[in-house]
Amino acid sequence: MLSLPRTATAPFCPSEVRGSIKIDPLASLWTRLLKFAGPGLLVSVGYMDPGNWATDIAAGSQYGYDLLFVVLLSSLAAMVLQGLSLRLGIVTGKDLARATRDRYGYAAGVIMWLLAEVAIIACDVAEVLGCALALKLLFGLPLAWGIVLTGFDTIIVLGLQGRGFRRLEAIMLGLILTIGLCFLVELLLVQPNIVEVARGLKPSSDVLSDVGALYLAIGILGATVMPHNLYLHSSIVQTRLTGEDVHSKRTAIRFATIDVIVSLSFAFLINAAILVLAGAAFHQNGVADVTEIDQAYRLLEPIAGTAAASLLFGIALFASGQSSTFTGTVAGQVIMEGFVDLKIPCWQRRLLTRALAIIPALIGVLALGEDSVGSMLVLTQVVLSAQLPFAMYPLIRMTSDRHAMGPLHSAAWTTLLSWLLFGVIVAANLWLMVQLFVG
Repeated sequence: MLSLPRTATAPFCPSEVRGSIKIDPLASLWTRLLKFAGPGLLVSVGYMDPGNWATDIAAGSQYGYDLLFVVLLSSLAAMVLQGLSLRLGIVTGKDLARATRDRYGYAAGVIMWLLAEVAIIACDVAEVLGCALALKLLFGLPLAWGIVLTGFDTIIVLGLQGRGFRRLEAIMLGLILTIGLCFLVELLLVQPNIVEVARGLKPSSDVLSDVGALYLAIGILGATVMPHNLYLHSSIVQTRLTGEDVHSKRTAIRFATIDVIVSLSFAFLINAAILVLAGAAFHQNGVADVTEIDQAYRLLEPIAGTAAASLLFGIALFASGQSSTFTGTVAGQVIMEGFVDLKIPCWQRRLLTRALAIIPALIGVLALGEDSVGSMLVLTQVVLSAQLPFAMYPLIRMTSDRHAMGPLHSAAWTTLLSWLLFGVIVAANLWLMVQLFVG
């Protein structure tokens, strides 16, 4: 179950913060809600990282608002799956990685760990490219040098030593608000057609008959429902110390669910804003070939009629990449500790992950050119989508298991919906492979 404190030497390593935030059951409803707020924020930043930008910009410029419903449905799917993740963590006191290894054995755990690490690295490649691109756009730094400089974000992790988990959550809130404010101003500048935006929220199978649209839709899905976020949430939700009885855990699940729904709703608004911005600024103006983030940056100023549009875009991009850096570190630590009992300091984990991400990012940019960033970002998100079923399967099985979860197992409708999502995601990935490699 929940383990109690440990050392204060690391800022946010999961094994050192479980149960570190005490919740008074006699406190007011509002006080308890605020105490539970935080894990959802950390999860939500993964839903608005640079990989999301690439897929949303490409989707908006090429198809207008037609794929907006994919963003909405992906966000709703994320809420369902993150709800299962937090339930597993609160009820069992184990994160998804540890619970999977305990259920399926060490050998299976090693395989799952390697698959999860692929997802972590793919996500970090997107963050590297996003931050490097932001440095290029804001300061004119060559992209290759920007990629190398992203390795120094380990210093930020070191600077947070001993600062506490709530400090990390506050930093995430500040970065998310920065991104949100930037896009709010952007939308006010381009003034999208609200009626057309609302129409884009209506699901349409016709648009997905286009292979290009399907590829972007799966990219949006992978960028939204990130597999490593399922591991992450099941761990960090345990930072809140609650009672061990069924009533206390049921209450914790309720508050944690509110936290993640609110946080992911905000993430949905930001993702939708990116797609709407691209649709209004580019597609509606006959510019349907914007597939690169730097293209969007350069075109925003003349279309919006002010340099502020491009500046805000660059600032939001940098904030997006930095926010995802922290959660990637925590997720990587959760996966390593849970699957293979490997514990290393967080800064070393950050350095290792970033090094493994910098190499393919640098090779890709040097070999394919700086104009390839957008396509590389979309590819990372498709990779994430391919990894998602491997995290979903054990999560759905365990949270619906009455023996493991007791009276707090997931409801029948939730389990049914989750399996439906699992089937849709697997089928979509298989269909994409057929279209790309056979058709």
